[in-house]
Amino acid sequence: MSPWYFQRQFKEIVGVSPKRYAAAQRDRRFRDRLGAAGSVTEAIYDAGFGSASRAYDGARERLGMTPSAYRDGASGEDIRYVVASCSLCWIAVAATARGICAIEFAEAPEELRQRLAERFPKAELNPGDRRFADWVATVTAFVESPRRGLDLPLDIRGTAFQRRVWEALRKVPPGSTVSYGDLAQRIGQPTAARAVAGACAANPIALAIPCHRAVCADGAPGGYRWGTARKRTLLEREKQPG
Repeated sequence: MSPWYFQRQFKEIVGVSPKRYAAAQRDRRFRDRLGAAGSVTEAIYDAGFGSASRAYDGARERLGMTPSAYRDGASGEDIRYVVASCSLCWIAVAATARGICAIEFAEAPEELRQRLAERFPKAELNPGDRRFADWVATVTAFVESPRRGLDLPLDIRGTAFQRRVWEALRKVPPGSTVSYGDLAQRIGQPTAARAVAGACAANPIALAIPCHRAVCADGAPGGYRWGTARKRTLLEREKQPG
């Protein structure tokens, strides 16, 4: 194949260019090696970075923190959280100093606390303060009346592709839906519907990143990280006036 034809075929099949795919794989190796290598420097070169500066450039966006903090399981990072009840069972809202990093649903409060502990094993998990209580009140109010919208500071952590999908989702207004294929079109990757669905499934911030508004091409709700029944309920509530 010519380089041009290979690039075109690869992008049509995989959904991203070979360069972006290689970068994503390198980032994945980097995350994996940070937990197993003897040092951050060793992880950098094992992952395939040519220099430490290349690894650190944009690391906060890819990892949500510095490589050393990620290696230590978010050691020393102060994460505030609140677990509260709502009409969709239990909900947890967690935030760093930069903004909300997690909104999750579960059947029991203990399950939510366990998820946070597993995701940030060495972080300082502390109850939220007064400002945080206001954020939680905003989130729970949104659950009951999602057409009002949800505008909160977010600490978004994901790959470059995931962040593009999530940013596109945030532009879908309440009461509207978008198919995974249309969402792929919006980010300039028309053949990446399956990868888009995977990014929706990996979303750690329910509601604020409204992955519940992404549906199948035939209008069926499709999957949802926190259960299809909750997804249907949110979509039905968004269709109601007021």
